Amino acid sequence: MEIALREVHDSDLPVFFRLMNDPVALRMAAFTPEDPADRAGFDAHWARTRTSPGVDVRTVLVDGDVVGSAAVYGEPGEREVTYWIDRAHWGRGIATAALRILLEQFPERPLYARAAADNAGSRRVLEKCGFAQTARARGFAHARGEEIDEVVLVLKP
Repeated sequence: MEIALREVHDSDLPVFFRLMNDPVALRMAAFTPEDPADRAGFDAHWARTRTSPGVDVRTVLVDGDVVGSAAVYGEPGEREVTYWIDRAHWGRGIATAALRILLEQFPERPLYARAAADNAGSRRVLEKCGFAQTARARGFAHARGEEIDEVVLVLKP
């Protein structure tokens, strides 16, 4: 299995939209757009994301097929990582491998990450890549329609 990252192509966006509308993945991620089925909102978000300074987003490929995205974003010293992998590919080490590649491409530190406190899979991915939990917070999770606990993790130099 070959895992790679590349620049986002226009042809990736329909795949990303489909992935963002998987109800199981939405619940697990928790912190999602208010209405992930709003295609116009999705398109506007990606138009901004792809042209915003300080946002570096990549498409995740497995054996040449689009399976998700990974990004680094934010102000220097406060930049965060995020990723989304197709649920059909969970549990195969893809998120961990993709995040490791992203971290090699963007060596600045510290980097931060956030995850729903009950999202053990995402927390495990982050910890395998060297992130350590530094705080807990509460935030409104659109995918769950309520405020939930989240963890804040940091990858230090």
